[in-house]
Amino acid sequence: MEFAGIITEYDPFHNGHAAQIAAAKSAGAGCVAVCMSSGAVQRGGVPVLPESVRVCAALDAGADLVITLPAPYACATAEQFASAGVRLLDALGCDTLVFGAEDPDTAQLSQVAELLARPELDALLRERLSTGMTYAAARAEAADALLPGAGTLLRTPNNILGIEYCKAILAQGAALTPLALPRLGAAHGGGRPGEHNGIPMASASYLRSLTVEDWEPYVPPRAAALYTRAAAAGLLADGSKFEVAVLALLRAKPEADFAAVRGVSEGLEHRLAAAVREATSLDDLYTRLKTKRYPHARLRRLVLDAALGIPAELPAPPYIQVLGARKTALSRLKQAALPAGTSLADLARSGAEAAKISELHSKAVDFSALCRVKTQPMGLAFTTKPVVI
Repeated sequence: MEFAGIITEYDPFHNGHAAQIAAAKSAGAGCVAVCMSSGAVQRGGVPVLPESVRVCAALDAGADLVITLPAPYACATAEQFASAGVRLLDALGCDTLVFGAEDPDTAQLSQVAELLARPELDALLRERLSTGMTYAAARAEAADALLPGAGTLLRTPNNILGIEYCKAILAQGAALTPLALPRLGAAHGGGRPGEHNGIPMASASYLRSLTVEDWEPYVPPRAAALYTRAAAAGLLADGSKFEVAVLALLRAKPEADFAAVRGVSEGLEHRLAAAVREATSLDDLYTRLKTKRYPHARLRRLVLDAALGIPAELPAPPYIQVLGARKTALSRLKQAALPAGTSLADLARSGAEAAKISELHSKAVDFSALCRVKTQPMGLAFTTKPVVI
């Protein structure tokens, strides 16, 4: 391993993330690139902190390059999120993909990834879906029927992402070697904090349930200072603004537009339109959309996709936008297999697909800027300067 890559949200960056970067370097990586969600996050929301703050936290903790995972891919299923990140890091020239997992057995996770590509899984999956099971539960049960134990791995969030990374590497023929590392100290999803080697650890979702002042034991000291300044500047996400903005965008759209949104099928656009007409809050909207078939996470993503107009079909990520870097790492861009640079305006001019993705991404960043305690201006995806140290 010489050039390691990490796909992440850093929402917010915490001690566990710093330990992962350090572990990659201890394992031999001379350079660590981070592909970080921008403008939106996978839970169907906006990042709690703007990109520039999260980039600084990552670079301070030892990352060498931070590139954008554009919003249309950042707010997507685990499969789409992983596929986009793998493509970007492979195109950047990384040789290893480092990720955390509840069960950090790379060979076992890769075996399950190979299983998911086998055609005999499809019939078992359809059979279970026909009973009304969610896709995730149906896939786990079908996989378990072919490879006992696979279903257990497909029921925990970091294992699922790790398997999707391995699957994307196989599907794309990417020149990346997967390397699973143990998730340290705290479970994903807001579980109780823990510690590793005496360092307090908490998940990002747990931290988001606290005030910024209470993050301090669980984030690196320099990150804590960044977060305090960001909070004082009004840069934290404001949930009430997010709620009003999403509902306003949805109410302004004709029902016909919902049919073209990513994730809409089986007449879900009619259910969404009816829910939008009646809902008095986002929680009310999610409740009205909820069925046994559609888990809450999928509906949150669907609602944000509908608000932002994310279409059902997207090209593979067509460019590499650098958000931050050490000067010594910028020469890596010369090896990139996709258009790469710090200027989104220049990258948008590199082709029709780049223009489409940059427009969708900029719209999401503008939306995120609207949902801060202190509303930020439009155009930040194009005007924010990269962080270079």
